[in-house]
Amino acid sequence: MNTFNILDFGAVADGQTNNAEAIQTAIDLASEHSGTVVIPAGKFLSGTLVLKSNIDFHLEKGAVLISSLNEADILDFAKLFEDDNACTGWDGGCFLFACHEQNITISGEGTIYGQGDKVFFDDNADDGFHECPLNVTSFRPRTTFFEDVENLVIRDITIRDAAFWTLHMAGCRNVSVLDIKILNDMRGANNDGIDPDCCKDVIIRGCLIKTGDDAIVVKTTKPMAERYGSAENIVISDCILYSHDSALKIGTETHADIRNIVFGNCVIKDCSRGIGIWARDGATIEDIHVHHVTGNVLKYADGIRSGHPSRWWGNGEPIFISSTYRDDRRLYPGKIRNISFDHIYMTAESSIYIVGEPDVRIENIDIKEFRVTMRSQGTQASGWFDEQPSIRNVYKHTLPVPAIYVRCVDVIYMEGKVKFIQPYDKDDNGVFDYEDTYGRDVHIDLL
Repeated sequence: MNTFNILDFGAVADGQTNNAEAIQTAIDLASEHSGTVVIPAGKFLSGTLVLKSNIDFHLEKGAVLISSLNEADILDFAKLFEDDNACTGWDGGCFLFACHEQNITISGEGTIYGQGDKVFFDDNADDGFHECPLNVTSFRPRTTFFEDVENLVIRDITIRDAAFWTLHMAGCRNVSVLDIKILNDMRGANNDGIDPDCCKDVIIRGCLIKTGDDAIVVKTTKPMAERYGSAENIVISDCILYSHDSALKIGTETHADIRNIVFGNCVIKDCSRGIGIWARDGATIEDIHVHHVTGNVLKYADGIRSGHPSRWWGNGEPIFISSTYRDDRRLYPGKIRNISFDHIYMTAESSIYIVGEPDVRIENIDIKEFRVTMRSQGTQASGWFDEQPSIRNVYKHTLPVPAIYVRCVDVIYMEGKVKFIQPYDKDDNGVFDYEDTYGRDVHIDLL
């Protein structure tokens, strides 16, 4: 058996020595011999590691692989391309990197530690609520960036305290992410859980994810869309998702089409938004199917820094679908069509929200067998709609806590119930039944 233990190449388990050279030597040899790199029990600090084809990168029980926070130790992979979309955030480099490789497995009962707890701090930007995104004190790399990897398997490991995006896969094909744990700071800015970016044929199953930013995000960023095209054929199931943003987000970066996504048998817990779909950059999002989801969503406190809002995206919407203009240029945002939800059981603070524009209408929405309980859960008042990022962004409304808000949608079917619990000015017997609205704009207040 071709096994390459990093201790045999001089790695030191003191949590302080940069072991990048020793570990990289083991990776290179394992790739030549289709072998296994073994990270044994102990604390191993390292700079960027470049994973190669035909390896199993295995973290044994008790192993802790620690990402360096020294910028000189980290590969700046973003120099390989340009992106003018400021919200994508390509700066910072990455800890584990692979590009144009195949047959890579990351496995084991060990832990990858991003040291995010050393870069985040609470500056009390929300005046005592201690809910808004934490501020950042220093350089922070992505935990991973895997580009154009075919046959990528990540299973059983734990990733904790990511300083930036945790598991970013771009242009990858035949991907399995199975039974992993991502345990990040629930107020950590930009510490997304799993980001399949222009990926195809992806299975994400049995994962526990806790993040400040979105738990799972399917997107097509501009530089990756130019290289790899659409994101499609993605199944996400049997996961438990905690986030102060969305549990599942599709978009907002939509520079290539996104299609054939199934999300089901999942628990959404204490998220600011349940399932969100955004078209902003011209692509088509279609054939998205969500089923058997339970949990709760609520609104967290905002913070103000240097006069600019620093808000979590979301106001406690169980379902959010939006096709609108990203900014004042009013470029065509893209088409959303053929979206279905069934067996959705959620406690929420804000509306099911489905909004297009007069010239960018959403098509064919089917929501059935839903039960939403409207209940005040968090510290913040209602009365806002949140379309970030857009020309409207976050804005006040005058509606008395709408259960469902729909604008510029063609062909929509809804069948289910919304129950209002005090203090929403609706008694415990107030239920909502609604179905068959075809070809017209719908605006629903309290029903």
